[in-house]
Amino acid sequence: MMQTLVLYDTLSNLPGNSWSPNPAKPRFILSYKGLPFVTVWVEYSDISIAMKAIGAKPNKRPDGTDVYPVPVLSDPNTGALITDSLEIASYLEKTYPEKPIFPNNSESLIREFDSAHIKLIIPAVKSIFVRSTEILSPVSAKFFIKIRSMDVPLPWDANYDEDWALLEKGHNTAYEWYQKTDGKWFMGNTFSYADIIVACWLLWFKRVLKEDEWVRISSWNGGKWAQVLADVEKECGLA
Repeated sequence: MMQTLVLYDTLSNLPGNSWSPNPAKPRFILSYKGLPFVTVWVEYSDISIAMKAIGAKPNKRPDGTDVYPVPVLSDPNTGALITDSLEIASYLEKTYPEKPIFPNNSESLIREFDSAHIKLIIPAVKSIFVRSTEILSPVSAKFFIKIRSMDVPLPWDANYDEDWALLEKGHNTAYEWYQKTDGKWFMGNTFSYADIIVACWLLWFKRVLKEDEWVRISSWNGGKWAQVLADVEKECGLA
């Protein structure tokens, strides 16, 4: 009998906790593939201690220091302990190939898509970071600012309108990608991990932004993004 997989994710003050885009990605995959899993919720400020304790692998920062991210997936069926959402996706596809998320040998294409998509989001991320600190405990918010400001320097609230213009521009580009395939999904009529990637960033926005800010994103490109999130949640059984 199959043992339950364990997904490590980060706590928030929101109902249901889930907010962070990267841990959301394996959650969507696990649900889509129908694999049994539980979530262990870790305080953002305790991630390093908790991940070190289970023997997870750190990432190296540019300055050579270790950083322990989430998500981490523990699979008692194989003994695997995997860090990083893309590597978890790759592992789950190889180990549990039913209901593929990289259909038609598309893993390398979707890896490229992941890199290109994140480049659309990152220039506009400061305002989203501000909102993210508002849904964390005070100690975790402080830690979030410390860690994230190494990559995205403070202040985060100086160019609100500029950030939003960049975010809309990024989504216009992503919209063009979707239009090219003339279907419901990034790969036309074939659902894939590319759609999960897009949905999980949208989920982050929906969870942490003010209601009127999410309404603004929902209005872009003829309502495409609220629709993508709803479609992916439904496809993965999370609606």
